[in-house]
Amino acid sequence: MPRYGMVIDLDRCMGCRACMEACKVENATVEGHFWMKVFRFEEGAYPDVHVGFLPRPCQHCENAPCVKVCPVQARHHQEDGLVLTDFKRCIGCRYCEVACPYGVNFFAFTEPEDSYYLDWNDKALEARTGGAVPPYRNPDLDVRHGPDDRLVAGDGHYGGVMTKCTFCVQRLEKGLDPACVANCPVDVFTFGDLADPESAVSKKLGSANVFRLKEDLNTRPKVFYLGTPPGEDSREIEPVKEGKG
Repeated sequence: MPRYGMVIDLDRCMGCRACMEACKVENATVEGHFWMKVFRFEEGAYPDVHVGFLPRPCQHCENAPCVKVCPVQARHHQEDGLVLTDFKRCIGCRYCEVACPYGVNFFAFTEPEDSYYLDWNDKALEARTGGAVPPYRNPDLDVRHGPDDRLVAGDGHYGGVMTKCTFCVQRLEKGLDPACVANCPVDVFTFGDLADPESAVSKKLGSANVFRLKEDLNTRPKVFYLGTPPGEDSREIEPVKEGKG
């Protein structure tokens, strides 16, 4: 059984946010939900200023606080280590959102049809769309996963549930990398089996400048970073704006 993990090379990231776009398209996330974020920050004082970028998916922690606090076992670990949400079981209590120290959870305040970017039945759109078919709906998001046939892939299934990055579980089961990994133009991301010492992701961990976010909390994330972490004087610039969810 693989133990999935990710390495993110901060020295390669140029802040293009192609990973965010790929995630949104692949997982059909509704307006305001960005499961992947690329934080842009600056450090230092003029004229010695450094601008850096930090992509942040769900950390898929081994010791995941969100799993511990879920009262109905909707948030759970798969055997491969992925931390996922069973949308059929989720009751929307949002305990996982409060427990997560990384801010990766999103609550669906409305039904999916009320959170789409466009109302494709709006007559005012006909002049521009010419009656074109609405955006492609990924059928893989409706496939059940795991031994219990849980509905865990993608966004926009129901209102009143919690959603977050899944490492694109629907792609992993086809032998594909997550969408953010596959679409990065400069190979910032390396994904694979942490249990295999010969895997590319395991070999990357041999570097001396590896760190994880909030390691002092003992959440044991399976997302690792290469490079220098943001310093105490770092300031976020161009924050990602979130709309309705």
